[in-house]
Amino acid sequence: MYNELTTPAVIVNLDIAERNIGGMAAKLKQYGISHRPHIKSTKSVYFARKQLEAGAIGITTAKLSEAETFAEAGIDNILIAYPIIGDDKLARFERLHKKAAVIATVDSVYGAEGLSRVGVASGKQVDTLIEIDGGLNRGGRQPGEDTVAFAREIFSLPGIRIRGIMGYFGTIYGNTDEASFRAAVRLESDTMRQTAQALAEAGIAVDIVSTGSSPAALLCEELSSATEVRAGNYILFDVSGVAMGFASEEDCALRVVATVVSTPLPGRATIDAGTKTLTSDKAHHREGFGIVVGRPGIRITGLNEEHGFLQFDPAEVTLSVGDRIEIIPNHSCVIPNLCDTIAGVRQGRVERSIAIDARGCNY
Repeated sequence: MYNELTTPAVIVNLDIAERNIGGMAAKLKQYGISHRPHIKSTKSVYFARKQLEAGAIGITTAKLSEAETFAEAGIDNILIAYPIIGDDKLARFERLHKKAAVIATVDSVYGAEGLSRVGVASGKQVDTLIEIDGGLNRGGRQPGEDTVAFAREIFSLPGIRIRGIMGYFGTIYGNTDEASFRAAVRLESDTMRQTAQALAEAGIAVDIVSTGSSPAALLCEELSSATEVRAGNYILFDVSGVAMGFASEEDCALRVVATVVSTPLPGRATIDAGTKTLTSDKAHHREGFGIVVGRPGIRITGLNEEHGFLQFDPAEVTLSVGDRIEIIPNHSCVIPNLCDTIAGVRQGRVERSIAIDARGCNY
C-alpha cells in the first residue's frame, strides 16, 4: 500500500476529490447559488485552483495570513471570514486590500472603525459583510433588529461599504437524521432572509447573503435565501461526514497510511500514527479515532502523540507487524495543517506531491 511513502503518510485520492468538487459545483449551479469554498480544509493553492476551475467565484479564508498566502499565489476575490482586529492586523490588511479584491467581515463598531481607517488611508473602499450569529455564540450580531441597529451605526463610516451579511450555522452538526438536517437548513435560510429583508427595509442594500456549511450546501435546495455558500469540508470529507450520512467511505478523499509497529496482545495492535498525525479531534456521532478502510472489524480506540491503539477480534482479524492500513480521520480539515506536503494519489499510485501552502497560517 503506497510502499514508496514513509508512514505515517497523508494522502488525497485525486479522483475522489475531483468528483467531490464537480458534484458540489453542479448542484449549486442547478440552484443558482455561487460557491466561495473555504480553503481551511486543504490550505492548498493546488486544490483552490481546482475549485475555481470548477466555477467557484472566489475563496474563503479563516485568517488574514491565509488570505495573504493565496493572494500572493495570484488568487483573487477572497472573503476573510474572521474579524480584523488590532493595528498589526489592520496594517497587513491594508497592504492586502491595495493589491487584491478582498471582503472583510465585521461584528463590532471597534472592528468597523478599523476597517474605515484602512479604507480612508488606502483611498479604496473596504467591502464588508456583517457577521450574523448562527447559534454557536462565538461571534456575530444577533439576527434581526440587532443587526439592523448595528448596520445603522456603522453605515455612515467613511471608507467602508456594507455589501451584505455572512452567517455560520454550526449547530447543524448536532442533528442526526435527514429530516432534522433539512429543518436546520430551512431555519438557516429563513433567518438570513428575514435579516436581509430587515436591512433592505432600513435602506441598507444587501447584495451578498453568504452562508452554508458543507451539510447546508449539500442540501442547498433548502437554502433559497443564500447568494453564495462557503462549503469547505466536502472536498475531502471524513468520519463525521460518514456518520452524519452525507458521505460514504468512497467519498472520503483524505486518508492516512499507517504501519503496524507492535502487536503486544491478541486483539491489540499499535500503529505509527498518533495525535500528531490524526489529531485528537472526535467525530460527530461516532466513537473512536477514525475508520480503517475496508477493515470494519478494526477499531482505533486511542491515540498518544506517536502511537495509535487498535482493537479487534483476533478470531476474525489478523494483523502483523509491518502491515499497512489506510485510515479515514475523524476531522479532515485539521490534517493538512500538520503537513508540509501531502501525496496526491490516483488509481493506487502516487501522482504528485501537493504543497500545503498555508500551513501554520493561523494568525
